[in-house]
Amino acid sequence: MFGRSDTVPALTPVAVKIVISGGFGVGKTTFVSAVSEIEPLVTEAEMTERSIGVDDTSAVAAKTTTTVALDFGRITLDDALLLYLFGTPGQDRFAFLWDDLVTGALGAVVLVDTRRIEDCFPAIDYFEEHDIPFVVGVNAFDGARRFDLGEVRDAVGVPDGITLLECDARRRESVKAVLVALTERVLTRRLERAGV
Repeated sequence: MFGRSDTVPALTPVAVKIVISGGFGVGKTTFVSAVSEIEPLVTEAEMTERSIGVDDTSAVAAKTTTTVALDFGRITLDDALLLYLFGTPGQDRFAFLWDDLVTGALGAVVLVDTRRIEDCFPAIDYFEEHDIPFVVGVNAFDGARRFDLGEVRDAVGVPDGITLLECDARRRESVKAVLVALTERVLTRRLERAGV
C-alpha cells in the first residue's frame, strides 16, 4: 500500500533555453555543435556576392557559410531537465530575429574574438538592455594573439560581476565549462534578487 507503484507516471522534462551570441564568425555554430547530444539544426547558407563589403571576413578568411536564422542543439542534463541551445546570427541584418530567439531564455553566452572585439558590443548591449544574465567566452582561435582576461574585460567594458573566461568552441569540455559558469551566474543573480 505504501510501496512504490509501477504505474507512477514519468516526469515531463523541463526545457531551459540558453542563447549563444556574438559577432559574425565568432564560433556560435561550432559552440553549439561541440556540445549538442543531437545533430544540431543549423541554418548555414553559402555566402554570396551580397555579403561582399557587408561581412568582414578578414579574420576568418576560410569562412564560406553564415548562419541566416539560428543554430539549435540540445543537452539532457537528467530525466527532468533539458537544456536547449539557440545560436543567434551574427550580422546586424538578421537582428530582427533576436527578440524571438531570446524570448524565455534563462541566460546567454556572448562569444568574443579578440581580433574583432567590437563585434561583441551589440550582443552585450542587447543582454544588458533586456536584463538577461550572461557570461563572456573569449574564443581561442588558432594563430590569434592571446590577451590577459583583465585586458579583454577592459576592452569589452563589462564589470567584474560579469563572468569572463577563455574557451575553445571546438572542445566539448571547454563549452561545458562556459555553460556551467553561466548556470552559476544565473543562480547567483537569482539569490541576490531574492535577498539570500
